Amino acid sequence: MKQIKMGCTTLDIPAMALGIMRMDKKTIPEAQVAIQAAYDAGINFIDSADIYGGGKSEEIFDKALKQMHLKREDLFIQSKTGIVPGKRYDFSKKHILQSVDGILDRMQIDYLDSLVLHRPDALMDPEEVAEAFDALQASGKVRFFGVSNFDSAQFELLQNSLSQRLMFNQLQFGLKHTGMIDFGMHMNMADDSSIDRDGQFLDYARLHRVTVQAWSPFQYGMFEGTFINNDGFPKLNAELQKLADKYNVGKNAIAAAWILCHPANIQMLVGSMNPKHIQDSAKGADIQLTRQEWYDLYLASGNFLA
Repeated sequence: MKQIKMGCTTLDIPAMALGIMRMDKKTIPEAQVAIQAAYDAGINFIDSADIYGGGKSEEIFDKALKQMHLKREDLFIQSKTGIVPGKRYDFSKKHILQSVDGILDRMQIDYLDSLVLHRPDALMDPEEVAEAFDALQASGKVRFFGVSNFDSAQFELLQNSLSQRLMFNQLQFGLKHTGMIDFGMHMNMADDSSIDRDGQFLDYARLHRVTVQAWSPFQYGMFEGTFINNDGFPKLNAELQKLADKYNVGKNAIAAAWILCHPANIQMLVGSMNPKHIQDSAKGADIQLTRQEWYDLYLASGNFLA
């Protein structure tokens, strides 16, 4: 598995992580198979959130891990907090601290390698977040910190108050969610693709050495479904298949390779619980598409160049 540097550190992490959002729907044996498939492919980075399955995903993960040969120290475990489902976003010190305790209890672990704030809270007080992060780090409950779906200004506002460097920003990115790169190639144009909806965060991340974690990489829209083997995207699937045949892999690997070929050193979150999909996706880390192949996929996904 290709390794990348985590944020501004010298710590190596895999270019892919296993997201366990859908683990709540799996039996313990099924969860074990998914975790093992990822680990065997070199993916030892786990991404969770306190809201996944109402906490059940983390409980299933704990039970599955206890019955495996893997140890806590074999894995980099990350979880997210900040969403109170259907009610509010909450970055208060009290909520952050209570949420971490809940995560650790459900996963039956002593610490998180990383805690990520899950979507921006309009009422965020950076100083209050800083107090929570300091307390979590001092207690040994969290090693590193990050955010999710922040634009550059929001990221900078929070970073300015923290004693820790933010390592991650989770953003949706993939062949059917290309806004982070569209606007740059449509600079000084008046079409819809020229609109910057992300605060130029991909460029910001490269300048400040922040690891972008790409979520839902194979989805179109937010959660409408996957574009892979979807009859609604014939041109894209034809191009994926052509390159899959060339590199002797599946379509997932090619779609993953497209993301990982970007020079920002993006970490891709694999959200599938299907061991075959996990294993095929992982192969994408070892594929270096040509520049023309990368652009051919970009165009086949429905984008255009001037």
